[in-house]
Amino acid sequence: MLNNQSISARKEVLLKLSKTVLPKLEKDGPIASYFESNVFNEKVMREMLPKDTYKKLRDTIRKGEKLDLTIANTVAHAMKEWALSKGVTHFTHWFQPQTGATAEKHDSFLEYDENHVLERFRGSQLVQGEPDASSFPSGGARTTFEARGYTMWDPSSPAFIVDGPSGGILCIPSVFISYTGEALDKKTPLLRSMESISNSAMKVLKMFGNNTAERVVTTIGTEQEYFLIDKAFYHLRPDLQITGRTMLGAKPPKGQQMDDHYFGSIKERVLAFMQDSERELYKLGVPAKTRHNEVAPHQYEVAPIFAEANVGSDRNQMIMEVLKKVANRHNLALLLHEKPFAGVNGSGKHNNWSMSDSDGNNLLDPGNTPEENLQFLVFLVATLMAVHKYGDLLRMSIASAGNDHRLGANEAPPAIISVFLGERLNRILDDIKENKPTAKADDYIIDLGISKLPSIMRDNTDRNRTSPFAFTGQKFEFRAIGSSASVSLANTVLCAAAADSIDILIADVEKEMKSIKDQSKAILQVLRKYIIETEPIRFEGNNYSEEWEKEAAKRGLPNIKRTAYALDAFMDPKNIEMLIRQGVYKENEIAGRYNTKVEQYITALEIEADTFINLINTSVLPSAITYQSQLLTVVKDMKAIGDAVPADALAVEVNMLKSVSEKISRLSAGVKIIEDILAEAGDIHEEPKKAKLIADKLVDALNETRVPADELEGIIPDDLWPLPKYSEMLFIM
Repeated sequence: MLNNQSISARKEVLLKLSKTVLPKLEKDGPIASYFESNVFNEKVMREMLPKDTYKKLRDTIRKGEKLDLTIANTVAHAMKEWALSKGVTHFTHWFQPQTGATAEKHDSFLEYDENHVLERFRGSQLVQGEPDASSFPSGGARTTFEARGYTMWDPSSPAFIVDGPSGGILCIPSVFISYTGEALDKKTPLLRSMESISNSAMKVLKMFGNNTAERVVTTIGTEQEYFLIDKAFYHLRPDLQITGRTMLGAKPPKGQQMDDHYFGSIKERVLAFMQDSERELYKLGVPAKTRHNEVAPHQYEVAPIFAEANVGSDRNQMIMEVLKKVANRHNLALLLHEKPFAGVNGSGKHNNWSMSDSDGNNLLDPGNTPEENLQFLVFLVATLMAVHKYGDLLRMSIASAGNDHRLGANEAPPAIISVFLGERLNRILDDIKENKPTAKADDYIIDLGISKLPSIMRDNTDRNRTSPFAFTGQKFEFRAIGSSASVSLANTVLCAAAADSIDILIADVEKEMKSIKDQSKAILQVLRKYIIETEPIRFEGNNYSEEWEKEAAKRGLPNIKRTAYALDAFMDPKNIEMLIRQGVYKENEIAGRYNTKVEQYITALEIEADTFINLINTSVLPSAITYQSQLLTVVKDMKAIGDAVPADALAVEVNMLKSVSEKISRLSAGVKIIEDILAEAGDIHEEPKKAKLIADKLVDALNETRVPADELEGIIPDDLWPLPKYSEMLFIM
């Protein structure tokens, strides 16, 4: 009945943890001495490439110019020589399929030439690869028997070396497309959206007389949250291994109530892991700037410095991969699931988004002249328009089975997409709406200096940590992305929506200029229109409150709590039209991504259900039945003694037996309900319909059935419970 080996293994883990020895780390000196040592950066290119080749490649990277393929052989040779000097034996086109992870196929530099072994890397190999595409998700954008796919070098994101046990691997950041040209990855649409917003934003800059900027770049800074537990605990939890989260587990007496973990002193074992991770990241050119304890026990965060959106997206993928690799090296398990433990905060990924021109000017920062401040208002209001009109699409972009556990759970923004601007900026927009000047205050206000135009503040507002999309001074913080997700889709949607809104603003200004010859007045007139139109999404209060849910409903803002319904926005005609109009997706690429995300949602929940059933049947019920049998024996023995046992004493054991039996019965009934729901879902062939049934029935059934399991954990003797408990996983390191 009960697996005694599992019980002893759990005890053995607890004994072993007290004897954990920290690994000794090498010291490499100042960070600057080895930062980007494994990156084919501009310094390396300048040293190893002919001057004209270096200039052409640099212009491709800095100015977004089309790659001159005539330089490919020269670049490939230099890249190979650099890689060989660092002990590299293989190269790979490193790309990001729709799985959300990264993919790679390693090829050796080895070639035969007239029976002589050579190490060669051609320009054609650098620019293009051909991995088998048949097993990557496409959502029907291509058929399974069409196996051919192409990876193509993205020169705007630098190549890097990942160290292996015996030689490194040269990783070439790439896009991934089908034989017929459809994007099969997450990077291609992101690059398209960045080009789209650059083209739109450049029109605004030219409208304000800026003739020096050559392009506008979207920048992101991603704050990555994660949990760490001892690997031995992880190996004793099949649910963590298979689904990434604990499908059951009683809340410990202490969780995060004391608020003593947030920004607390970092334990030595965790600090050793962080320092080792940072060392690896610095070599890869990832500027990890911040590390700290997060709110929940054993929860942490790392945040890098801002980068262009595609580079920042690549770096976030590197961060997740490096953290996993280094955690394993330290006998730790890294948990990136959005809600690995019930009852404590889950993990997110705060995406700090902004726009800058090629001269380095942040377009979401009020400037030093009246014109710059009016320009700031154009970009600000365009962003509000994007969130207002395409909030459903933004909600879709962060939807997943894991993130559904976190959104709105008093730890993360709710599923209602709204914007926080702060009191001062809200007041300025209200003043523009009412066509009146704002009272000047020199300590935080910049006077626009134009008749009837209000003043603008620099960053002078508190942060609203409950808002999903908050202006935090020079940037917007999109706080709703899940910790395990790629940031590509959310930024693709955001850039496309902002580009579309900018286009609408410019068109309206040009129309207004036909009757109002003063450009500033024409711009203000258009801004006033959209400030009024976007008022419903501006909210300064507590996004967690029930009052906000009611108020949001009055404002017509959707509150889509489950992914199966949130994904419908991808197929909304207005959203499809915008994404195609901005050149970000083709129509079949949208349908393919929708189908892929629906399938991923269904699969994730089915795996969770099967894992839960297996865990209940092989661990929880055997443990509970063993304890039930022990209690039954005690009750029988006490009854056999007869009057020698006081009635109230016997009642204690009888009540305990009844309690255990009742919970076993509820647990068994719950498992049967889950099995019936899975069978019902299996009979549905339309995946969107199947996903909604799973969202409506299976999610709740899993949540309800774990209740008696968690109750059993609280009453079954410790030596009979086979699974590591929250009180162990979250408080023992």
